[in-house]
Amino acid sequence: MAKNIKDFTKATACGEMWRHLSTAATSTQALREKKWDAVVIGGGHNGLTAAAYLARSGLSVAVLERRHVIGGAAVTEELVPGFKFSRCSYLQSLLRPSVIKELELARHGLKLLKRNPSSFTPCLDGRYLLLGPDKELNYSEISKFSKRDAEAYPRYENQLEKFCRFMDPLLDSSPPENLPEISSFNARMENKLEKSVFWAHCLRRALAMGQQELLDFMDLLLSPASKVLNNWFESDVLKATLGTDAVIGTTGSVNTPGSGYVLLHHVMGETDGDRAIWSYVEGGMGSVSLAISRAAREAGATIVTEAEVSKLMIEDSGRACGVLLADDTQVYSSVVLSNATPYRTFTEFVPHDVLPDDFLRAIKNSDYSSATTKINLAVDKLPQFQCCKISSPDSGPQHMGTIHIGSESMDEINSACQESLNGIPSRRPVIEMTIPSVLDKTISPPGKHVINLFIQYTPYTPADGSWEDPAYRKLFAERCFNLVDEYAPGFRSSVIDYDMLTPPDLEREIGLTGGNIFHGAMGLDSLFLMRPVKRWSNYRTPLRGLYLCGSGAHPGGGVMGAPGRNAAHVVIQDIKHQS
Repeated sequence: MAKNIKDFTKATACGEMWRHLSTAATSTQALREKKWDAVVIGGGHNGLTAAAYLARSGLSVAVLERRHVIGGAAVTEELVPGFKFSRCSYLQSLLRPSVIKELELARHGLKLLKRNPSSFTPCLDGRYLLLGPDKELNYSEISKFSKRDAEAYPRYENQLEKFCRFMDPLLDSSPPENLPEISSFNARMENKLEKSVFWAHCLRRALAMGQQELLDFMDLLLSPASKVLNNWFESDVLKATLGTDAVIGTTGSVNTPGSGYVLLHHVMGETDGDRAIWSYVEGGMGSVSLAISRAAREAGATIVTEAEVSKLMIEDSGRACGVLLADDTQVYSSVVLSNATPYRTFTEFVPHDVLPDDFLRAIKNSDYSSATTKINLAVDKLPQFQCCKISSPDSGPQHMGTIHIGSESMDEINSACQESLNGIPSRRPVIEMTIPSVLDKTISPPGKHVINLFIQYTPYTPADGSWEDPAYRKLFAERCFNLVDEYAPGFRSSVIDYDMLTPPDLEREIGLTGGNIFHGAMGLDSLFLMRPVKRWSNYRTPLRGLYLCGSGAHPGGGVMGAPGRNAAHVVIQDIKHQS
């Protein structure tokens, strides 16, 4: 059986991912020699996006990344020789079209690989469900389970698309927050005008939707996903397949109020203009970060790896003036942007007694819980799903998209969630399996494949063991492999090696507080004007000169680039008013 390669620390990743970057050892002098206009903590995709926009505006920018490789959670690493894993995030759809267009990411090497079909749900009774962008295929497949559902499905998709169009402008703009009183009179007046325009646009779009659609929209936002899907469909398999989007990356179940919004969040994206289409990225998800880093470097940004920030430096006036690295290097800057989680930013980087008590209390009491585990596998053959009744070494439509394992009904999803809430990793986990090497021939040796297993639900601190115990980790990994074996006999024997990231691993390796992939829960109490906490939703913070630019800020998690882009625009605006 394959061993866990948890201790494989500095594996080779995409060589170019860091060959063109500077390390702290070679750049310490350069960092010290000048006062930067902006320093970005963290070289995740949002930090790189912010750096690109800031540098394009003419500012001098340095990005400081703790690890030996850029990308944060959007990273490619070669943990098994010849196999390149999208170690955390594994699909692309949410990256904002504005970021792709404005930073010319296609010119910088971003290549998206559309999946068709995009979804495959095998059933133990020998049936299966394929879904994708082909409307005729969807009708035919859903009809195997319910003619009524097959007819309703296009209407369901159309409604979600309308809601996404309503949300689009909100994603690409800063929330209409009040400016602090210390701002200039002109800045406050401009802010009031901008807020008036913002709310006027929202009202105009709401009126265009009409009262019935607004009610449906509010119902989706506030309801459990189970209620939403039960009102639309009758087939368990279809509802469960769609319902996984409502719980992915969360600790909640399909019966959790507000999970309908998470469902919407995961269909907001697009690939090359096609709505709700998730794609693989050639070279793995690290290629997203690499393309953004190229845009940033072309604009003049400096990116330094192995440069761990320990503290923010603060002037006597109470303004952030740079950062102190773990090796005691002082890096001075006019502003600092943090791509770290809000919790790490305000409890680890900001010195004590600097922030207001109520703000710090709200940050500490935010929900950073996680029930997510990611297993990346190198395999010597494709899984053969017995429901397809074919045995061929070649890939088929069942291998193209997301393969839903262990979620044939919403009751199964809910039961798995309840076990985790009781402190026990799910006995029959909900697994999203993807095989990017079917479409991307650059990430595995010929005839072999890379497989991602995104798994729920696994508590941060199990009641029946510890993630630090190698035997306990192996037991859970084999539980997941055994479940896949039920649908694809022989899967376990195909595993060459694997890498497993539990919630504590995601926290330690990637810096995700609590292992939460969104930098904080995506509940309705943590969105828009409430993200990360109320009164501080516009990327500014109570510490002057410090801004948030990561997924802990509006509009939230996923490989979107929106927090980085929006934060950069706010910084540029503030610098303009100060000059």
